[in-house]
Amino acid sequence: MSTFKILCPTDFSECSLNAIEYAAKLGEKYQAELILFHVPNTDDYQKLLSRDPKMYDLLNFAEKKIESLVKEVEKESIPKGLAAVTSEIKEGKTSSTILEYADEHKVDMIIMGTEGINDFKSNYIGTRTSKVVAKSDHDVFVVPRKVFFKKPRKFVYATDYMEEDKIAIQKVVELASFYDSEIDIVHVGTKKKQIDKALHQTMMAELEPFIRYEKVNYVLKSYRDEPGLGLENYLITAKGDVLVTLSKKKSWFDQLFTDNLSKKMSYFINKPLWVIKSV
Repeated sequence: MSTFKILCPTDFSECSLNAIEYAAKLGEKYQAELILFHVPNTDDYQKLLSRDPKMYDLLNFAEKKIESLVKEVEKESIPKGLAAVTSEIKEGKTSSTILEYADEHKVDMIIMGTEGINDFKSNYIGTRTSKVVAKSDHDVFVVPRKVFFKKPRKFVYATDYMEEDKIAIQKVVELASFYDSEIDIVHVGTKKKQIDKALHQTMMAELEPFIRYEKVNYVLKSYRDEPGLGLENYLITAKGDVLVTLSKKKSWFDQLFTDNLSKKMSYFINKPLWVIKSV
C-alpha cells in the first residue's frame, strides 16, 4: 500500500501556517508524507518584506523560511507518526502550479489556508484557494484564517444522495475513526424540493453497508428555499467541526458556490471545509 501524500501550499502568511499545522496533525494520523510547497509570488513578498528593505534576495528568503518550517514539523510530528516532511519551491502561476504538482505527484489531499469569508464570498472562482478547490482532481481540505487545529468531535457530511457518496463516506469514516469522532450525514431539502422520509430511509439503507462505523447519525432537514443556509444552520446547532462535501459536476456543492448563496453564508469564517474530489 502506497504512502498517503499531503501537499500543503504555503505563502508564509498566518493563514497558511495554520494549514501547515492541520496538515502535520492529519499527516500524523495517516502516517503520511507531507510536502510543503511554495510558489514565489512577488506581491506576497513585498507585503512580507516591507519592514526590512535589505531583504532583496527573495528566493533565498523563501528557501530559508520553508526549510525552517520543515525542521519544525519534523521535530513535532515525525515522533507522532508522520512518515516524512519535505519541501518544494516552484515558480509559476500559483493555482495552476499547485494543481500541476498535485497531479504529477499523485497526492491524496491538498491542505491549504484561505482568508475565509473574503476568499469564498467576494469572488469564489477568482481567488487562489477557490481556484484550487474548483479545478483540483484531488481532495482539498480548506483551513480558514485564525482556525487552529483541534481534535474534530464531529464531521458533517452534506449529501445530495449521489452514487459516489458510497466511496466518499469511507474516506470520512477513515479520518473520523482516527479521532473517534461522530459523523452526521445530512441532507437538506427545501419546500420546493423536499425528499420524502421513505426515500430518505431507502437511500440511507443503501449507504449503510459502506460505512461500518458506529458513530454515524442520519439527518434529514428542510429549510425554506435555500439548502446552503439550512446546512449552515444545522452546522451551528449541531456543533459540527468540519464540513465535508462531495464535489462533482452538478452536485450540491457546485450549485452552492456558483450562485449567490455563498454571499449569505458565514460558515467559512471559522470552520474547515473538506471537499472530496477523487472518488
